[in-house]
Amino acid sequence: MAVNRHHAVYVISVAAELSGLHPQTLRIYERKGLIEPARTQGGSRRYSQADIEMLQRIQDLTNEGLNLAGVQRVMALEAEVRRLHAELEEARRNTGVAVEAARREGRRDLVPVSDQAVVLYSKTRRPRK
Repeated sequence: MAVNRHHAVYVISVAAELSGLHPQTLRIYERKGLIEPARTQGGSRRYSQADIEMLQRIQDLTNEGLNLAGVQRVMALEAEVRRLHAELEEARRNTGVAVEAARREGRRDLVPVSDQAVVLYSKTRRPRK
């Protein structure tokens, strides 16, 4: 049975122990918007394994000298990089599917071109005689 990294199961004391941080630090990170633990119906915080990993990443960044605003910016940029990588992979998959469909249809006007196959043409003017 696979464990869902995003399933919130840890109470704040366990999350603090697993992350190596004080429970008050976890509350501060939540107030600053660095982490958003799930809540029970009664309002108690519940942390997932993904949250624990995020807390450890925050701790690594602060240990490297970043303040919380810097940590927030780095984490936003890391999330953007992950999103762009996923978008790029999707575009690659779609392109591969389109090229394969074109091949199956017998179309020869769409062919993949490698960088080595591209030659730039430069017409130089010859002096008139």
